[in-house]
Amino acid sequence: MSGGLILMAVLAGAANWAFRALPTILMRREARPGGLAARFLAATGPAAMATLFVAALLPELAPAPKAPVPLLAGLAATVLAFLPRRSVVAATLSGALAYGLAFAVMSAG
Repeated sequence: MSGGLILMAVLAGAANWAFRALPTILMRREARPGGLAARFLAATGPAAMATLFVAALLPELAPAPKAPVPLLAGLAATVLAFLPRRSVVAATLSGALAYGLAFAVMSAG
């Protein structure tokens, strides 16, 4: 694994943490249900799902597209996990897991 790839993964993880944790830490005092912090935190779940979708879709737009099976598996798992309970966490984790499993199966074959 190259040093550049590891650096990119660390930077992406740090940015993801900052995007999710810092607003919670910095706006602890504001506990109003309709306040700025509540609205911001309510938007981070759908934003994370959209980010994962775009990250999965970008390789498909390359000049030599790969099989869309991992993308479709991840998208289906995300929607199916979100609909019953409206849980962004369950939907995001299910979609990422389904995408990763489908990708691993296709890569092994």
